[in-house]
Amino acid sequence: MNIMKNTFVHLVIFSLAISMNIATALAQTSTFERVYQIFQTNCATPYCHSNGSQSAGLDLEGSGTTLQDKMMAVHSNLVSVSPSNANAASIGDHLIYEGRPDRSFLFRKINNGLESTIALESNEGDAMPKNAATVLTDVEKELVRQWILFGAPSNGKVVEEALLVDYYDNGLGNSAFPNGAPPAPAPSEGFQIKMGPFFVAPQSNPQGWADEVEYFQKWELNLPANQEVTRIDTKMGNYSHHFLMYSYDNASAAASMPAGLRTFDDHDDISLVEAIQEPTNLVLPQGSAFFWDNDIVLDLNSHYINYDMATVYKGEVYINVYTQPSGTASQEMLTVLIPNSNLYIPNNGNEYTFEQTINYNLGEVFLWSVVGHTHQWGTGYEVFMREPGNVIGEQIYDGACPQGIPGCNTPYFDYQHIPMRFFDELQPVRFNFSRGIVHRASYVNTGNSPVTWGSTSDDEMMVLVFMGLMDTTGVVTNAHETRKPLEGVRLFPNPATDHVSIALPETATNVSFKLYNLMGQVVKQSENINETLFQFERDQLSAGLYIYTLEDADGHFSSGKLIFR
Repeated sequence: MNIMKNTFVHLVIFSLAISMNIATALAQTSTFERVYQIFQTNCATPYCHSNGSQSAGLDLEGSGTTLQDKMMAVHSNLVSVSPSNANAASIGDHLIYEGRPDRSFLFRKINNGLESTIALESNEGDAMPKNAATVLTDVEKELVRQWILFGAPSNGKVVEEALLVDYYDNGLGNSAFPNGAPPAPAPSEGFQIKMGPFFVAPQSNPQGWADEVEYFQKWELNLPANQEVTRIDTKMGNYSHHFLMYSYDNASAAASMPAGLRTFDDHDDISLVEAIQEPTNLVLPQGSAFFWDNDIVLDLNSHYINYDMATVYKGEVYINVYTQPSGTASQEMLTVLIPNSNLYIPNNGNEYTFEQTINYNLGEVFLWSVVGHTHQWGTGYEVFMREPGNVIGEQIYDGACPQGIPGCNTPYFDYQHIPMRFFDELQPVRFNFSRGIVHRASYVNTGNSPVTWGSTSDDEMMVLVFMGLMDTTGVVTNAHETRKPLEGVRLFPNPATDHVSIALPETATNVSFKLYNLMGQVVKQSENINETLFQFERDQLSAGLYIYTLEDADGHFSSGKLIFR
């Protein structure tokens, strides 16, 4: 069990210069220096938080003979300092809480609607600045938030201000959540975690290669008591490549990790909780749960890719966690992530297949879900039972089939939407020297160079994730939520120049079709489609990337990307 619980992978992880005049002017300015400048203009001299007038005991001007001295004094006055407000202090917040704008009392005071999930409580005073003539702009507030998100460093640049100017002021913004934050669970049901936002520059290469960011973030929960997690509903935008959630196995491992967004994993003594590639509502089988101690510390990992050549992308992840009192569930759900990093794929257009045997001495495990993961050159992912004598047995997963169930009539592998397979009747697997499972992935590299294992979208990966129980006593299966896929959908040509055809299964009735631009706006739609071949014209749509969705009368759903040249 310990081997299973502690298995993990090291998934580690500028771009286009727009608004060059702004970028050049700010090139030598650290993010904290910009934050300090914002405080001086809006909060310190001649206002109420100068060195000589420290309202609420807060000095945002700082003392010293040089600008650097004053800046460092203000940094010391803010970071990891308990606020004078009794309510904020009682819940353990700081004036600036490294990595956590939601727990930074000063950011709550200046937020003023920038972040809808963060608000002042009634006993936390008025929003700041009080002077209406000095209300912070969204760019200024975002600079403060980004500085906090990246750990509130005293030097160095953590965000390009030009990206924020383009996003907020120049109309060149695109958001993972254009309609705002999704609702959080009721306090009696659970809580919401938010990772981000972080800003991804437009494509920076004339060939259209995407810009991307991958971040990790330590997240302290401070639960009031031990909890059991029965459901994790993770919401991401269309440009998300993956999201993973880990938990540290001990306090020392968590304490050794710096606060704030970071680009490296450096994982030690950590366990996987979930690994998904698209928005997923993970409802565990009745009678099972993740067991979280009150002092649990999570590590979040999000990877976003900006496919657009003109707009700055605002990436965010919302995780709704649903809980029940400790001692309710009969069994603990465990998650295992298994990498095969021994990859070398020549760029000759031939198919290469890699195989790995998993025969840890775990004993009998009852699998609830299985999913594979590749990058863009992946053409297939399969999992088989392994029998004595190193014999390949029954196939239990096919990433090219709807719901991952082997044997579909029209297999199609979409590396960006590899399905998870859930077993309605838990799949028993005995792991020992002679038994276990075998996972197999195939690749065809038609790019400009060979590829090996790596974290970016230009590299490749072979990763297997499975979730399971060590015992089924007290567990009722078939309790998960999955959206049934609309099988057999084909969209062609893609990329397209003028019109697009969509092949639909004969069983689909009253199909609804929607095409979205990168701002999340519906640019084409049709209802009650009942033919097996549906066609629509491009009309005046600009060249670029679009997202389509299809849903029939029975709720079967399909989505994907369409490019107009």
